[in-house]
Amino acid sequence: MKRKVGALEKVDADLPNLQHKIKVDPISYQEDFVNQYGLYTSIHELFLTSPTTTDDTGLVRLRDLIDFISHTADCYPKIAGSFPNDLIKLLQLHHATLDPELRDKIVGSLVLLRKKDMIDSNTLLNTLWPLLVSTPSKSLRALLYQKIVSDLRNSNSKTTNHKLNRSMQTTCYNLIASDPASPKGIWAVKLTRELWKRQVWSDAKAVSIMEIAALSQEAKVVTGGVRFFLGGDQEREEAADEESDQEEKNISMGKLRHQAGINKKTAKRDNDLRAAAKKVKRNEKKKGAPHPLNFSALHLLHDPQGFAEKLFQQHLQPSQPKVRLNLEQKLFVLQLVSRLVGLHKLTLIPLYSYFLKFLTPRQPSVTSFLASLAQATHNLVPPDVLEPLVQKIANEFVSEAAAAQVASAGLNGIREVCVRQPLAMNETLLQDLVQYRKSKDKGVQMAARGLLSLYREVGAEMLRKRDRGRDAAMKVRSGEMDGARRFGHVEEGGIEGLELLEKWKEEQGQEGSEDEAAGWDNWDARSDSSESSGGWVNVESEGEEIDISDSEDEREKGAEKKRKMENARVKKAVGKENVDEDDKPAEKTPAKLEASQRATASLEPAAALKREEARVSTLATTRILTPADLAKLQELRQSAAVTASLPSAKRRKLQQDAAAKTAARHADDAVTAVDIEGLAKLSHKATKEEKVRMAKGLGLPNGATEDAGANDHRSTTARRKEKKAAEGKSTTNREKARKKNFLMTLGKAKRKGKRSLGETAKVLKAHVERGKRGGRRGNK
Repeated sequence: MKRKVGALEKVDADLPNLQHKIKVDPISYQEDFVNQYGLYTSIHELFLTSPTTTDDTGLVRLRDLIDFISHTADCYPKIAGSFPNDLIKLLQLHHATLDPELRDKIVGSLVLLRKKDMIDSNTLLNTLWPLLVSTPSKSLRALLYQKIVSDLRNSNSKTTNHKLNRSMQTTCYNLIASDPASPKGIWAVKLTRELWKRQVWSDAKAVSIMEIAALSQEAKVVTGGVRFFLGGDQEREEAADEESDQEEKNISMGKLRHQAGINKKTAKRDNDLRAAAKKVKRNEKKKGAPHPLNFSALHLLHDPQGFAEKLFQQHLQPSQPKVRLNLEQKLFVLQLVSRLVGLHKLTLIPLYSYFLKFLTPRQPSVTSFLASLAQATHNLVPPDVLEPLVQKIANEFVSEAAAAQVASAGLNGIREVCVRQPLAMNETLLQDLVQYRKSKDKGVQMAARGLLSLYREVGAEMLRKRDRGRDAAMKVRSGEMDGARRFGHVEEGGIEGLELLEKWKEEQGQEGSEDEAAGWDNWDARSDSSESSGGWVNVESEGEEIDISDSEDEREKGAEKKRKMENARVKKAVGKENVDEDDKPAEKTPAKLEASQRATASLEPAAALKREEARVSTLATTRILTPADLAKLQELRQSAAVTASLPSAKRRKLQQDAAAKTAARHADDAVTAVDIEGLAKLSHKATKEEKVRMAKGLGLPNGATEDAGANDHRSTTARRKEKKAAEGKSTTNREKARKKNFLMTLGKAKRKGKRSLGETAKVLKAHVERGKRGGRRGNK
C-alpha cells in the first residue's frame, strides 16, 4: 500500500525544483528556504562534533544542502549571511579529513558565492591559497589552482584590478622570500607564469617574483624562475596568437546567413545570428584597438647587473653551491646569465673564464655552451678576455684531424662570437681559419665562407689581399674601416636619404639662403586654416620691426670662410707633397707631373669620402629642412628604392641586406644550439634508411632533430591534395574528370566527335553563358 507523502517531504526530495522556484519568486518561498537553512544548520553542527564518523547519508544530505543554499543565498542575504564563513571554517579546519566529493563541493560553492558577490576576491583567495600550499591531496591542489587562476582572470577581465593584483603578488613574493629552501615556492612560480602568459600580470612586480625564485635554494623553484625568463615572453605571444586564431575560426557570418536563409526560421537561430554578429563586431573593435605595450621580462628587471652577478655567484661559480643542479639545469642558468649580459651589455668578466673548461668536443651539450658564449659577447667586452676563448675553440674544434661536424660547429661558434666583437680575432688565426673554405666538406666550407664574408665587412685589413674582394679592398684603400676597428666604437645615426637630397641641391644649384627661404613659401596655404592646427602664426611687434638677417658683409665673410675651409680640407686630403709651400705654381718636368697625377688619383677616393662626410654632416647640423625639402627627400627615397629594385642592382642589394641583417641581429633574439649546429647538418651523410624514408615522404626517423617536412620530396600537387583532404575539402572538377573511369567517358567522347558545326556552336555558347552565371549552380 502506498504511503501519502507530505508536502515538506516532497520539497526535501526535490531541492532543484525549489531552487528554481525561489529564483523566480523569492518572497513567496522565503519560509521554505528558512526551513531548509535550519536543517542545514543542524546537520552542520552534528558534522562538526564528529567529522570522521558521519555516515554516507549525512554526507550526501549535507552536500545537497550546501549546493542548494549556495545557489539561492543571494536571494536572502540577511538569512544566509553567516553561510560563507561556515564554509570557510569547515574547509580550513577539516580539509585533510573531509570526503573528497564534499570538499570539492565546498570549494565550488565558495567560488559560486564569489560570483554572486556574497564574498569578495580577497576573501576567496586568502582562503584557497594557504590550502593550495599546504594540502597533500593532488586532486585538491589541481582544483584550487584552477579556481585561483580563473578568479584572477575574471577579476581583471574588464579593467585591471590593481589592488587585488598587488595583494596576490605580495603573497607570492613573501612565500618564496620567507623560506628560500622550501618547495612550496613552486606554486608562486606556476601562478605567476600562467598569469604572465595570459597577460593578466605584465608589470615589474611579477618579474620581481620570478627574480627571487631564480635566486632561491630549491632546484625546482630555481628552474621554474629561470625558464620563465628564457621562454615566458614566447609563451605569451603564442597564447595571444592562439586566442586570436580561435576567435576568427569560431564564427563565420556568411555560413550563418546561408543557414538562416535555407533552414527553418526559429527564435533560437535568430538569437544565434545576433550573438554571432555582436561577437564579430567585438573582434573587429579589438583589431582596431591600439596594441598593448608588452615589455619583455628581461627589460623589466630592476637591477640586471646585480641579478646576473648573483645568479653566477650562487649557482655556477662555487664548487659546492647551496643548490644541487644537474647539467641541464646549469645550462638553463648559464643561458639566462648570457642573455642578460648580451642584452643589457653588462660587464661580468669571471663568466668568460668559466667557459674555458667546457669548450671541448667531448663535453656533453657543447653546442649549448658555444651558443651561450656567443650570447654573452657584445662590443663592450674587452678583446683580450675573448681572445683566449676563440683560440681555445680553434685549437679544440678546428683542425684537419677533427670530424667535419665538429669543425663546422667550431667555425660557426667563432663566427657568432666575432659578429658581436670583431676585435676578439687576431690576424694570424683569421687567415688560418679562412683557408678552410677550400675544404671538401660542405658544412666546413660554408662555415669558413661565413667567417670570411663577415671580416670582409668589419675587418678586411686583417685578411690577405687576395681574400678581401673588390668592395672590401676599396674600403681599405679609402680608409673607411679605420674607425670601426676601435674598441667601443658605436655607429653614428643619421637621416635616411640625406645624401641624395644634398646631391640634388648641388645639381640644381640651391645652396644659398634665398633658396632656403623659398622652401617655406606657400607653407601657410598647405597647412590647415585654423591657428590651433600647428601652422605658423605671424606675431607683429608693437614697436619697430626687428631685422635679424645677416648683413651683406657678414654673408660675404661666411662664404669666404667656408671656401677657405673647403680648400684646406682638399689640400689635406691630396697631401702636402702636391701643394707648393708658397702657393705658387712650381715648374715641373713631365715625369714629375705624371707622378703627382698618379698620387692624386690614388688618393681621390679618400678625399672624396672625407668631402662626402663633411658635406652630409654640414647639411644635417647647420640647416633646417623646409617642407619642400622633406617632400623632395621622400621623392628621392622612392626613386632610389625603384632603382635598387632593378635586376642589375637587386642581387647586390639583397646580399648587402642579408649581411647587415646577420651582423646586426637583434639583441632580444637568443642564440641557440641549433644556430651553432646549423651548418653541421650539411656534413651529415644520410643512411639508406633515411634516404628511403625521405623518398616516401616520411621525413627523418624518430629522434632526429630536423623537421619531418623539410625533406618532403613529393610534388606540389600531391602536397596540395593532402592539405585539401586534411581540411575536408573536395578536389577540382578537372582532377575528378582525370580520374574518371574510361568506359564512363567513352560514350561522351564518341558523341563529341560526331557533332555538327551547329551543335558545337550551341555547346560553346551554353558554356560561355554558364560561366557568366557562375557554373551550373549559379555560385556567383
